[in-house]
Amino acid sequence: MNLNVDDLDARAFQLVPGPKSRYFQVDLKTGALCVRERIDREELCANFLTCSLNFEALVNHPLSLYRITVNVVDVNDHYPVFPVKAQMLNISESVQLGARFSLLSAFDADVGSLSVKNYKLTPNEHFSLDVNSGEKHIMSAELVLRKALDREKEPVIRLILTAFDGGKPPRSGSLQIMVSVLDINDNAPVFSSSLFKVRVTENAPPGTTIIKINATDVDEGLNGEIKYIFSTQGQENNLGPFLINAETGEIIVKGIVDFEDKAFHELRVEAHDKGLSPMTANCKVLVEIIDVNDNAPEMSITQLLMSLREDAKRGTAVALVTVSDKDGETNGKVSCRLIGELPFKLESNYKNYYSVVLDGQLDRENISQYNVTILATDEGNPPLFSAAGVHVHILDVNDNAPIFSKTKISVYVKENLPPGTLLYSLSAMDLDSNENAEISYSILEGKSAASSALSINSMTGQLYSLQSFNYEETKIFSFQVQAVDSGVPPLNSTVKINVFILDENDNIPIILPPYSDSGSVNNENIPYSAEAGYFVAKVRAVDADSGYNALLSYHITEPKGSNLFRIGTSTGEIRTKRRMSDNDLKTHSLIIAVSDHGEPSLSTTISIEIVVMENMDDVRPSLKQMSITNDNFINLNLYLLIAVVSVSIIFLLSLIALIAAKCYRTDGAFSISSAPVVTTHPDGSWSYSKSNQQYDVCFSSDTLKSDVVVFPSPFPPADAELIKGGDTFNRTQSLPSTGKVSTALVGMFLTAVF
Repeated sequence: MNLNVDDLDARAFQLVPGPKSRYFQVDLKTGALCVRERIDREELCANFLTCSLNFEALVNHPLSLYRITVNVVDVNDHYPVFPVKAQMLNISESVQLGARFSLLSAFDADVGSLSVKNYKLTPNEHFSLDVNSGEKHIMSAELVLRKALDREKEPVIRLILTAFDGGKPPRSGSLQIMVSVLDINDNAPVFSSSLFKVRVTENAPPGTTIIKINATDVDEGLNGEIKYIFSTQGQENNLGPFLINAETGEIIVKGIVDFEDKAFHELRVEAHDKGLSPMTANCKVLVEIIDVNDNAPEMSITQLLMSLREDAKRGTAVALVTVSDKDGETNGKVSCRLIGELPFKLESNYKNYYSVVLDGQLDRENISQYNVTILATDEGNPPLFSAAGVHVHILDVNDNAPIFSKTKISVYVKENLPPGTLLYSLSAMDLDSNENAEISYSILEGKSAASSALSINSMTGQLYSLQSFNYEETKIFSFQVQAVDSGVPPLNSTVKINVFILDENDNIPIILPPYSDSGSVNNENIPYSAEAGYFVAKVRAVDADSGYNALLSYHITEPKGSNLFRIGTSTGEIRTKRRMSDNDLKTHSLIIAVSDHGEPSLSTTISIEIVVMENMDDVRPSLKQMSITNDNFINLNLYLLIAVVSVSIIFLLSLIALIAAKCYRTDGAFSISSAPVVTTHPDGSWSYSKSNQQYDVCFSSDTLKSDVVVFPSPFPPADAELIKGGDTFNRTQSLPSTGKVSTALVGMFLTAVF
């Protein structure tokens, strides 16, 4: 290539892109041809001894094309590799010396002198290695047998064949060779002993294994598998009640073994292997029969009583027992006892005569019947026994009174339910049986009026109402129910029942003066110059119901009046939303709806006609009065604040005393207490709750012009039985206070505030 190094850059020397030129690059400053990426000769020329890469170079000015050939020289970068990790050879132990066995050849990806050049075998006493060079100089190896094989001494021979290449230093790879020596039948079975002795008790059941004899054969496969048989030479009539398992060598009882019939048996056993030319071994087995106590005691039982009253006295005889044993001397002596801890005992009468008598207190409610088992045991070795039983029923005595699950039951009933509604189902349990457990229910007569308001099904305990209840008249009443069994004499128990009447929303709100009832028109005047928030009027209403059924809210129902006026939902105060404009009407008719919070909600409406007065003289007296009121407002605030604080303290103290007294009167049944909780509502009202009592207080942010309403929550706790339309709903909390705050206290509080 006749090129000047200084001209390489100027003439734009470059290698023509191609699959072979990608391995190289030219330094245009020095003219050196450099390797750009790794070259793998085995990948490019795997099957060739020589390897070269041909590619072209291109220069301009003038355009010339040059051909470049790069010879790739192999390096020893690969190990010899066998196709598998291990080679298995099966060679019979009878094979002749000098026999050859081919081994797998190793492969080396390198070529020439760097390929596989030699094999080596680990030293051993049986084989040598013969290495040959075949076609294309491929090296192969063979095993040559130099010493006879014996499977019984060494069944598996493990060798390692190592292949080396011609590199410096050489690299190597290995192959594990496992030679399995195949067996021939050249060994006879051998017993562990020529004489076996065994003892077996008489009456051993058929199938009992008395001994397992064992012979071994060092051969393998069929040559080492052994078959056992009884030898019949000279003992055709001496095999007795035995047979032998041909595969396992177990000698098994097949008939009756009786010491009195024959005390000894002599058995001869042969062992044969299963080779083509079977080999045999013999042994002798002596069987000694041991006498045993083979007669168990026998019992005869005469039952005197099949059943006992649970109040039966100690010493009452239940059964007579007679025991006998056919054996003699020690094996015929018998002793008896009862099994388990029972309220009975066994008394000996005469020799082998016994009686079973009561020896404890009976309680049918705990155990209604007994299986009394008598065990008779002789004194043989080993002892034999027999057992027999006596079944005794326990008759009931009326010794348990009916039991209610609770000592006090709270039933919650909504008012206005129709007569005949199922209020509650009482249930008492009696541990006795039959007529002693048959229970009838009745309401005890007393000061309570429950007998006229309620009835009870004497058989089922279902409690029904005889009249409709009115929460506003009666809120709670108590009575007792008695449960009586039918025993003689009868036993009874009572339970106290508290019936709480729950309020229903059955009263509509009533408008208080100065406004009239629904249907009439009420008038109010306001000045034309009234500012936004000007107080127009206040609507007051009351509801005869309780709780949320009496919690009232106020709304303007006509949308045409809601753009100029607004009303406090909880206070009933009507105020202006904005100043008057010339476009506004001079007379505005508002329809105010007062609704309670019951379900469903009840409501009433009133109509208020508001007249806008343009003549200031007409409204001046009213404004003057307001001015006078404002002059004294500071003093009034002070007096009112003192009055509110004083009355509030008195009210809270009275309320606490009332709650404490009520909790004390209920004997702790409703005395569960917790920290008070105060909840503030978005409309300015708040509720005060403590444990099972809740009091709701409603007022607006402007307390000087607001009503205050205090009432207890009517909702029952969750552990009560809520009756609605004959259905019972279970709850799981504590009992609420159903009494309202004292009317005198509320009146005093409201009087002081207003």
